[in-house]
Amino acid sequence: MPSTVYYASPRQTRLEANETLPIKLDLIVDKLGIRDRVKGENVAIKMHLGGNVGYSTLHPVFVRRVVQAVKEGGGRPFIVDLNWSAGDAAGRGYTPETLGCSIFPIGGMDEHYYYRHTHPFKNLSEWMLGGGIQDATFLIDLSHLKGHPSCGFGGAFKNLALGCMMQPTRGAMHDACHFDPYWFPERCPDPQVRAAIIAACPHGAVVQDKENADSLHLHFENCNQCGRCLQVAPAGSLKIDPVNFHAFQQACAISASLTLSTFAPGKTTFINIGTHMTPVCDCFGFTGLPILPDVGIFGSDDIVAIDQASLDMIARSRLIEENVPLSMEPWYTEGHPFQHLHGPLKDPYKVVEYGEKLGLGSRSYELIDVMPVEQIARAPLGYINLHAD
Repeated sequence: MPSTVYYASPRQTRLEANETLPIKLDLIVDKLGIRDRVKGENVAIKMHLGGNVGYSTLHPVFVRRVVQAVKEGGGRPFIVDLNWSAGDAAGRGYTPETLGCSIFPIGGMDEHYYYRHTHPFKNLSEWMLGGGIQDATFLIDLSHLKGHPSCGFGGAFKNLALGCMMQPTRGAMHDACHFDPYWFPERCPDPQVRAAIIAACPHGAVVQDKENADSLHLHFENCNQCGRCLQVAPAGSLKIDPVNFHAFQQACAISASLTLSTFAPGKTTFINIGTHMTPVCDCFGFTGLPILPDVGIFGSDDIVAIDQASLDMIARSRLIEENVPLSMEPWYTEGHPFQHLHGPLKDPYKVVEYGEKLGLGSRSYELIDVMPVEQIARAPLGYINLHAD
């Protein structure tokens, strides 16, 4: 049976406030029944508070409306994010006064407050989940949609997967892409050839390994899989393999599943907001031009369905190439727009595929528009001579 995903288009028929996204968000909150579900609950609203001078993550006007709904339902809301982002959130307009509730670092000021979870995966065995999220009794995953250099896309999964874990776990999740070998030094013993492989990459993705002089290290975040390095590397010495690129997405699905496992059934819900979507994660600490048109707001109790629906809606748009930073090279023209930007092996759908396999939800969904855009029928224009005497 398909999961339900509520949707609000960024388009409007009239120049009226009641057709804009904040009001449509209210309708999605109503459809999700948040007020009826949170009485007496400690409600963690997990969002990305951004960093440094970034201004494209969720505007306080959206956050405050969700907070207010929780209060009206008798819940006790609080915002959580990583310590470095929560610590200077006021500089980006996020304060208890603007949001309507307190802001807490998810693992304490020094990330010393966490719970250990065990789930073997490649280089990971222990996962350190922030105490601020595990101690909550209800979760609202409030996510800003954007690109991501490790996996192409960040949405509901990414917001929980990295945003709820402590730094050692976050680092290990990124390192999962190095678990399966991709460099075979015995097939490239010549240091001059290794230097040529490094020089072939225009994005700084291939570098000398810091620990082994005869090895190369691949920065997967920088790599757009253009293949220039493979044109120089001896056969079999370097692999650009899906298994490495997909490892991070699988780790994200596992991480999100561990977070969600700490909540009782029916005590989680998800809201994705697709405005000012930038090439990379909000943690980069700056905002550039949007590289895709706004797609609106999505709401669901199914984390798999909401990210699937968000990606499907984004896929209807074309990358705004004139807004892409000049250092990036959107050479790939098939698949999803985020693959055009970050390369074919950074398939944004992999995380929902892994999430579905873990039993977190369904990729099959029914999209319900909470305020369909009304089409206006107009009479044909007649000819008016504006220059008549």
